[in-house]
Amino acid sequence: MKSSSAASREPPSLTPPQIVAELDRYIVGQHAAKRAVAIALRNRWRRQNVDPALRDEISPKNIILIGPTGVGKTEIARRLAKLAQAPFVKVEASKFTEVGYVGRDVESMVRDLIGVAVALVKDEEAAKVQGRARELAEERLLDVLLPQPSIGIRPPQGTASDSRDKMRAMLHAGTLDDREVELDVADRGNNPFVQVFSGAGMEEMGVNLGEMLGGMGRKTKKRRVGVPQALQLLAEEEAQKLVDMDKVTREAVARAEQSGIIFIDEIDKIASKDKGGPEVSREGVQRDILPIVEGSTVTTKYGPVRTDHVLFIASGAFHVSKPSDLIPELQGRFPIRVELEPLRREDLVRILTEPQNALTRQYVALLATEGITLVFQPDAVDEIAAFAQLINDRAENIGARRLATVMERLLDDVSFDAADRPERTLTLDARFVRQRLEGIVEDQDLSRYIL
Repeated sequence: MKSSSAASREPPSLTPPQIVAELDRYIVGQHAAKRAVAIALRNRWRRQNVDPALRDEISPKNIILIGPTGVGKTEIARRLAKLAQAPFVKVEASKFTEVGYVGRDVESMVRDLIGVAVALVKDEEAAKVQGRARELAEERLLDVLLPQPSIGIRPPQGTASDSRDKMRAMLHAGTLDDREVELDVADRGNNPFVQVFSGAGMEEMGVNLGEMLGGMGRKTKKRRVGVPQALQLLAEEEAQKLVDMDKVTREAVARAEQSGIIFIDEIDKIASKDKGGPEVSREGVQRDILPIVEGSTVTTKYGPVRTDHVLFIASGAFHVSKPSDLIPELQGRFPIRVELEPLRREDLVRILTEPQNALTRQYVALLATEGITLVFQPDAVDEIAAFAQLINDRAENIGARRLATVMERLLDDVSFDAADRPERTLTLDARFVRQRLEGIVEDQDLSRYIL
């Protein structure tokens, strides 16, 4: 059964508390949302281990995350997909249009998902054959490096093999790294004919015209590159030959169907409050999305893909509308609703310092490449959070995203002249932060554009 292959990819060792702990490493707060997605992920593994007769009857419990922008909705879904090693795509509901209108059709989200799944599995299979691919690439490179004898001239016995062994030893030792060679490599340039005729509107045909016509006129071109790059290019070509694409496609379809996650952002933008006008089109988009979420078969270039067991996570701020403004049928397909909490000043402080990918750590690492030691004092971090909170209150509240613009403005001068700064250590305190940001924040009109 197809699900058995996908089941082997699920992480059985991760219990819901462990999943929450992993999410805590990157996302501050929002415990209720983390619990909901952790249970949903664990239920996918549980489903793979129930009796096959009942397995297909167990549907995923889709989730709606409700909360303002910048509080962690997208990050929760993205990190969840990484934990599950699952195909994951994020789409914006507002980009879709009702069938019959010019725009992106809703089935494209499934095509995007299977595309991600194929790339994921293909990379895994390529990693398995990497050793053999490099061996074959090395032989091809040696053929290029060693001059071939003219026709009719036979070299002395043993000479060719000795020369090849010497060249191989030099290649391994890195003494040939400065040399350049000329290779015939596949031309990956885009086919202009395909570009003209394979626009977004062709998605409704259920096939990818680019795939059908991509092989027409495919050719190689000569490139002059260094030996290390040549070895890498040839290894990639050999890996492509060794990977069984039929196997990749089967595994990718199984994984997309059994463990795929589709994150539908801005679902509140297609909620209908009244009937008539643009609301009719919004309701039409909902009705187009409904069969995908309910479970249907979508035709893709990799074959039919069923969506019965794809996990859908929707999110929206719902400032103007509310989840009950969605059509009842669609509401019923998202039984789990979690409201995320607005970020407070202390949350912003934690976001700046606690996660593994915290902004302060990012800037410290970036400037360290220029020999600059950047030190954030605790009062500086608190002051940065205070400024971000103040601007969010005065202008549009974009949550933690405001921290990125504040930090960029704060360190603008340092980032610009880092290579030429005489002092190699820069310690940031609250006074430094106020000097850099106070004037901008006081000018409310200017802060709207800069911050």
